[in-house]
Amino acid sequence: MHGTIVSDGARTPNAVLAVEGGRIAYAGPAARFENANFPGAEVSELPPGSLILPGLVDLHCHGAFGGDFPAGDEATSRRAVDLLHRSGTTTLLASLVTASPEDLLRGIAVHAALSAEGLLAGIHLEGPFLSPTRCGAQNPAFLREPEPGLLAELLAAASGTLATMTYAPELPGAADLVAALTRHGVIPSLGHTDCDGATASASLAAARQGLQAAGFDGVRARPTVTHLFNAMPPLHHRVPGAVGACLRSAAAGTAVVELIADGSHLDPFMVSTVFQLVGAGNIALVTDSMAAAGLPDGPFRLGPSAVTVRDGVATLDATGALAGGTATLLAVVARAVAAGVSLADAVRSATAVPAAVLGLAGEVGSLRRGLRADAVVVDAGLGLRKVMRNGQWLQNLENCPPRPLTLRN
Repeated sequence: MHGTIVSDGARTPNAVLAVEGGRIAYAGPAARFENANFPGAEVSELPPGSLILPGLVDLHCHGAFGGDFPAGDEATSRRAVDLLHRSGTTTLLASLVTASPEDLLRGIAVHAALSAEGLLAGIHLEGPFLSPTRCGAQNPAFLREPEPGLLAELLAAASGTLATMTYAPELPGAADLVAALTRHGVIPSLGHTDCDGATASASLAAARQGLQAAGFDGVRARPTVTHLFNAMPPLHHRVPGAVGACLRSAAAGTAVVELIADGSHLDPFMVSTVFQLVGAGNIALVTDSMAAAGLPDGPFRLGPSAVTVRDGVATLDATGALAGGTATLLAVVARAVAAGVSLADAVRSATAVPAAVLGLAGEVGSLRRGLRADAVVVDAGLGLRKVMRNGQWLQNLENCPPRPLTLRN
């Protein structure tokens, strides 16, 4: 396919992406391709002005298009994953919110099976070891302090598919939780926390040391931060809290911070500010999307909780707290660009960085020879044109276009 390739923080105009056997055979300048020999490679024609991006990678997604991953229903999860692939998110984790142990184990079993099929890259558990003070959309009835026995059950049920887990470092037993997660190759993700800066810094450092001891290096050895700013105390010049510590760790290249750059969870100015402060290589753009993503306003559920979406903003019926996102990852990329982030940086933070966090940098997240042929073709305004996954063009694309969202202070 001919167009402008945007990958790994750079733009390559007048480029070619050639595919053979579900893998990328060539990605680079057209002139170089024409002088090389790729007899079995396929090059598709694209409309003029097309941009070719790597398939997008979402570390934090609770569902979309009517499917609620925390509900643990296989049929609706399959449909949601299929439509998310068609929206351009070709790699994603299924995120489960805090729930009863029985519901968590059921949800893990369903999505571990989908991961084994290659439909998902694994599971993200957002809880249940979170701060009741900063529970956000999490149901406080199911929050608890870290329990080794419950963690062992969750890990066993996941059968190696648990990729990340959000935790609050101030809880009793959190240090042991981080140690256990890293021993099992699970990325600790600091979030839903009321801790101070010193506690956050120490926990991130311990998580990094644990990941390195487990044999990880590079981005793979960095803990993550679940939706920076959301569900934690705001940054204050006399009480910097977890936000200050997370920003410092990201700027030092020792942590990766998630940003929900959907125009609702964060002010666009804050999004562009964080990119300038810590760099795209230390940011993972995420959706935190729930079942309403891709659908009109109305009533929905996020696990055990009732949610209403108005003007594209999802809130808990019980408390009015923000309850996940309603944008696809391509829409989040578009909104980050509209906030002033360069296209190359926004794409990097939605592809190469999260792929590296998952240890999949040699498989997805970039357009280079040998990687899985996942690509998203968009127009100059980032409108979806085509999606390729595993070298196959997906049909009946499901694009969730950016829609006006109410900014919240």
